[in-house]
Amino acid sequence: MRRTSKEPELQGPGHALERLIFFSDAVFAIAITLLIIEVRVPEVHGSRSDHDFLIALAQLSPHFVSFLISFFVIGSFWAGHHRAFDCARHWDPRIVFPNLVMLCTIAAMPFFTALSSEYYGHRVPVAFYCGWMMLAALANIRLQRIITSPPVVGEHVPPEQCLMLRQRGYSVLLGAATSLIVSLFVPWLGQPALATIFLWRLLLQRWKPHL
Repeated sequence: MRRTSKEPELQGPGHALERLIFFSDAVFAIAITLLIIEVRVPEVHGSRSDHDFLIALAQLSPHFVSFLISFFVIGSFWAGHHRAFDCARHWDPRIVFPNLVMLCTIAAMPFFTALSSEYYGHRVPVAFYCGWMMLAALANIRLQRIITSPPVVGEHVPPEQCLMLRQRGYSVLLGAATSLIVSLFVPWLGQPALATIFLWRLLLQRWKPHL
């Protein structure tokens, strides 16, 4: 039976890319939602006065700090994933496994967030969080290199755009490495040290290495 021109294209490279992107978006959405589920409602004992509730909520401060940091971390990975696949025009089966590896690191973020927030300021939990961030950054760099290289990348995508994407990927890796080193010496500053990602990005933009 001949398909009419009004029927949607259900096969081919475009369809494969769309399925992969939709699946990836779902993993990002679930992971970012699970972050807040790990923040438990506090148990308030005694008279349950206003003071008791404020004290109980204050004790959750590390959990909310970790939630906010991880929320924007996962959000940044999603934004980078979106920008990278915006450059993709051709399907290549080599994308599948690196994309799954990267999504695996994202899916595990709620666990490492809960671990570091439950034992905030302790070296091992925070170091594991920052170390896992490094693994996520490495997986993301590998995926971006495939997407921003032939035959996947679109013929009309400017090389400057591909370079910018790679610079962002490496800045996350360098920021995560910085936070890991900081967490080994000053554990409670490990996660806040992820803010150096922005500084690394500026440095790479000025240096413009061949990535």
